[in-house]
Amino acid sequence: MARPVVGIIGNQHLVNDQYPTHAGGTMNSQAVSEVAGCLPLVIPSDPSIVSVEELLEACDGFLLTGGRPNVHPEEYGEAETEKHGAFDRARDAIALPLVRACVARGQPFLGVCRGFQEVNVAMGGALHPEIRELPGRMNHRMPPDGTLEEKFALRHKVSFTDGGVFHRLMGAREVMTNTLHGQGVKRPGQRFVVDGWAEDGTPEAAYVAGAPGFTLAVQWHPEYDAANDPVSRPLFEAFGDAVRAFATARGAAPVAARA
Repeated sequence: MARPVVGIIGNQHLVNDQYPTHAGGTMNSQAVSEVAGCLPLVIPSDPSIVSVEELLEACDGFLLTGGRPNVHPEEYGEAETEKHGAFDRARDAIALPLVRACVARGQPFLGVCRGFQEVNVAMGGALHPEIRELPGRMNHRMPPDGTLEEKFALRHKVSFTDGGVFHRLMGAREVMTNTLHGQGVKRPGQRFVVDGWAEDGTPEAAYVAGAPGFTLAVQWHPEYDAANDPVSRPLFEAFGDAVRAFATARGAAPVAARA
């Protein structure tokens, strides 16, 4: 049987500083394929190329990936500053309405890093542009030097709500995660339930209350070594189960028949 399709939200890049591309990290595709058991499909996140309506029909679930550009602060009613960094307004125009549509339809998504922040903004929340400057907060940014293994190393604890969604999923109240982000949740959006926090109080895990489908999102990067990491694996496995259930419920046709 054909695997259900997970649309991976892509990011814009310049190859050799001049050739524009839409791309998704290999780790994302590997986690979707090898751990979630779904067919990864990288999406060119640009409303001039694709529409939310088309994506909802073409894919069974979505991985909202991390990325260097940040959600533009106009999306949560604030003015742009230098601290807000680079932006990708085309991705904003796809990802934010896509999240809201998935919540309404019960279509599964998993938010990662920027994707975590997108879910919050889509539900009406706001972001801090630079959380390391807040009193008592640690530097959550990716280390500037070192190997890939060193950059994605486990760096802090995340504590979950006792008996909450993530506690039940992980089978533990505390886990160790990597951290590679500069922004963070300032104001949770409506129905955006924070269910896990770093040691400094930074929101790290959340879901959308009352949504009929899978809406989990995390601020760290679970796609790294997802097949072996004891925190990443159950997260992607649960996501894959939700995508298969959705595909079955709507009578999804095999991939070849969707052309």
